Amino acid sequence: MKATINNQQIDLSLPIDISISLTNNEQNPIAWYQNTPEIEPVTMGDWIGKVSEGKSSTNFNNIFFNPHAHGTHTECLGHITREFYSINQCLKQFFFTAELISVQPKKVNEDLVITKEQIDKALGSNFPEAIIIRTLPNLEAKKHLNYSNTNPPYLEEAAAIFIREYGIQHLLIDLPSVDREHDEGKLLAHKAFWNVKDVHNVNKDARFHCSITEMIYVNDTIPDGSYLLNLQFASFENDASPSKPVLYKIEK
Repeated sequence: MKATINNQQIDLSLPIDISISLTNNEQNPIAWYQNTPEIEPVTMGDWIGKVSEGKSSTNFNNIFFNPHAHGTHTECLGHITREFYSINQCLKQFFFTAELISVQPKKVNEDLVITKEQIDKALGSNFPEAIIIRTLPNLEAKKHLNYSNTNPPYLEEAAAIFIREYGIQHLLIDLPSVDREHDEGKLLAHKAFWNVKDVHNVNKDARFHCSITEMIYVNDTIPDGSYLLNLQFASFENDASPSKPVLYKIEK
């Protein structure tokens, strides 16, 4: 099925899923010092909610996981504010023009950092609503890594400011955070992107409608360029939700 958006053709029958699925084994990515997610059948007495056990007509699982630690997730500024804000209330639109870029983080002291200059160069003259950052090297192991205490690459504050001032509303990245793993709670890139100046008393010009999506995976077979993004997430009343960003190629 094809659709026309802004005079451009989109084939909706050819989705490109850039999310990482959640599993209950060691293949699941992990961050922030958490354990593997749990997906287990409900048990009540001698009844087990699993058809293969022979006592249930349905599979009936409990799932325990952390959105930030266990895979692809989308978060709103409520992730860093004292007052509660929900991704389900902040984000009310789900289709956006998007630009996929690939960036090799630069070595800065002991860190690997994505810089403003790299983002500026990669975007060129494009002005998308969303930016998708694929870091290089793009190892498939990203889908299975335990990121805890590994000091992954991150976005420098100046790059986050540039993205905000460029007018980009949604930032997607294949890392567990846009900020340094151990940064003494500064969260410079998060604050810069959302324009949050005081987490205890949020300024009126903070970007409530904007989102950050972390721990995506963009296969090497997907070329850099312009796409239509469908940013899907579960209706959690929480600062973040597990999500399923899907790209659609724009036919020239």
